[in-house]
Amino acid sequence: MIFRSNSLSDTGAAARSLAEVLRKRPRGRQAAVVSLIGDLGSGKTTFVKQLAAALGVRARVSSPTFLLLRSFKLRNPKFPFKKLYHLDAYRLKNKEELVALGFSKILSDPGNLVLIEWADRVKSALPKNGIRLDFYHGKGENERIIKINIKNGKRKTSSPD
Repeated sequence: MIFRSNSLSDTGAAARSLAEVLRKRPRGRQAAVVSLIGDLGSGKTTFVKQLAAALGVRARVSSPTFLLLRSFKLRNPKFPFKKLYHLDAYRLKNKEELVALGFSKILSDPGNLVLIEWADRVKSALPKNGIRLDFYHGKGENERIIKINIKNGKRKTSSPD
């Protein structure tokens, strides 16, 4: 799926589409992982905020760049997840730094949904069956392109333009 966003409303529509995919996706034996990859300012955190709202999170969602990890309880019976984890890997140097965050334990719970910004920095630690979102700056100042790869989580290296 490819979404072109020129506004918060457009990004919200893309996030609601992913929420619906997550709602219908069969649960595995571990947490569902969504990797968000893109340049600075390409819309990753804005998308996470909109997805969290679509999942029923009422708390303020902000970038966990300095905390690295934030968690939110999910109480929406429409979704199979009990907890949302929002991780920002921008400052991580390698996958070993995830160990200190309890990443293995987080992944082991199928009731968890894990959103990882800058996931390309820790890609070797991520499950192969995750969902991958690639964010690009569009041609216009406010245009963003969001590519959602649900099938295999592999990144395409070319730009969508």
